Amino acid sequence: MNIKFNFIKSSLFILLLGITTSTMAKTPKHVILFMIDGLHWQAPEKVKMPNFRALIEQGTFIEKSYVLLPHHPTVGDYSKFNSCSFPNPVLHSGTIFIKPENKLLQESLPANSTTAFVVNTAAYRSVARGFDTAIMDGKLTDEEVVDNAINIFDQQQPSFMRVHLQSPGELGRSVNSATPDQAFYEDVFGQGSPYVKSIEKADELLGKFVAHLKDSGRWEDTVLIATSDHGQSKIGWHPLFDEDSWATPLVFAGKGIAKQRTLPYFEHTDLAATISMLLDAKAPSNNGGSGRMVKEVLAKIDLQNFNHPRYIQTINQQIKLFNFYKSELLLASDKNLHYAIILASLENEILTPEPFYHQDRITEWHKAGTTKHMIAANNKILEQMKTALGK
Repeated sequence: MNIKFNFIKSSLFILLLGITTSTMAKTPKHVILFMIDGLHWQAPEKVKMPNFRALIEQGTFIEKSYVLLPHHPTVGDYSKFNSCSFPNPVLHSGTIFIKPENKLLQESLPANSTTAFVVNTAAYRSVARGFDTAIMDGKLTDEEVVDNAINIFDQQQPSFMRVHLQSPGELGRSVNSATPDQAFYEDVFGQGSPYVKSIEKADELLGKFVAHLKDSGRWEDTVLIATSDHGQSKIGWHPLFDEDSWATPLVFAGKGIAKQRTLPYFEHTDLAATISMLLDAKAPSNNGGSGRMVKEVLAKIDLQNFNHPRYIQTINQQIKLFNFYKSELLLASDKNLHYAIILASLENEILTPEPFYHQDRITEWHKAGTTKHMIAANNKILEQMKTALGK
């Protein structure tokens, strides 16, 4: 009787152990966010990026993932709490409603999770809060960033790590300073462009990092996400209203990720929630401006019901139109002060139900309650501006 009972108990233990192991096996142990600063959405097809393209073949690809237009106000409350442009706090908090008290992705992971951030600039110090290890040294080369990341990964086995190569973005800005006699004048992809060289070097380093994960036997337990914090203008850098500044390629690859899949749309607001989902953790934000868990990156989820409201793309276009219409009204008011009165009334909270939620009011966006309502409120102001301009 005891022998039979012990056999049943042992069998039950093995069965439960198998179920537990199977459940754990579905969740990656590591999620790595590998960022190539200022990566143009066309770079994978225009320059030599064999390692990025290999990830596309192995995973889920989004040609143009949208980021909130890259802007860093130098006035108002934003600069008191943020050291970098909009896309970064939005990415780490997972919401467009920027508040000082927002939790960041690395802060919302379980207490037993180890996190790390390696980058060769101090510009991201405000989004580095809560990382167990953070190296932010502007003297490092991109290669040294990756070497440091590999060492940290080997020593600490972080659940979440952000690796950020800053040089491509800086060299993209240098293209904007080129003179007409240079072949890459106003063309980041032009012959001899330092931007192209830096992107190709970054891709080599991406390959080095992936190769290390595979050689060390960690690739099978890892999801790697390769992207950028913002896009790149064809003339260099990331001017606010250039739509190439708003989009950057994004690829998921690794454990549990669908292979050779393409998603038509993604927003960097979705990254925090999606990474949290991958690590079986709670997302850092759950408010009216939060992104969503994009389950369709997973092999077990099909694309049949994929539908994205494209909020970030819409907001960026609204802000662009608002600034252009405002400029037209200002110019028109020089000859007719009636336009100045219209413009003043549209900026006055007393005279409109809600003023336009433009880039310099980002710390007030949360007052809209939801992204959907914010877009509707913005549309009302844009319609009034169009009418005033006779459009």
